[in-house]
Amino acid sequence: MTKNDCLFCKIINNEIPNYRVYEDEEFIAFLDAFPAVEGYTLVVPKKHYRWVWDVENIGRYFEVCQKIAKHYQQVTGDDRVYSMIIGEEVPHAHIRIIPGNDESFNEKFYKFLEATQTKDMLAEDKAKEMLKKFKL
Repeated sequence: MTKNDCLFCKIINNEIPNYRVYEDEEFIAFLDAFPAVEGYTLVVPKKHYRWVWDVENIGRYFEVCQKIAKHYQQVTGDDRVYSMIIGEEVPHAHIRIIPGNDESFNEKFYKFLEATQTKDMLAEDKAKEMLKKFKL
């Protein structure tokens, strides 16, 4: 997929209708077109990057996400604001900000987290192997 075919680039350029909740010179945040809960938001850099980890000013990116999350806490009166970085659906860096004010979504979210984790405790020998591979 090229930048010209990118759904989020089209949203950034207003080629596709969207509902922006935040915008500055580097980032936009807009309501998901198919929200799992009210306020489900995607935060994307205006410049096309494939992965969140490729964003040059990643610190600023997370500051924007924090600003939106803190605002959503005030708006909903709920401290629970989830965030997710998966990045498979659209090949443009994006962070999901999800207000935690919907009990059915919260239940689904925790089931998802539970389903993605192994039930077996990490063994010391496996941990040492992983450390060799992943330690900075």
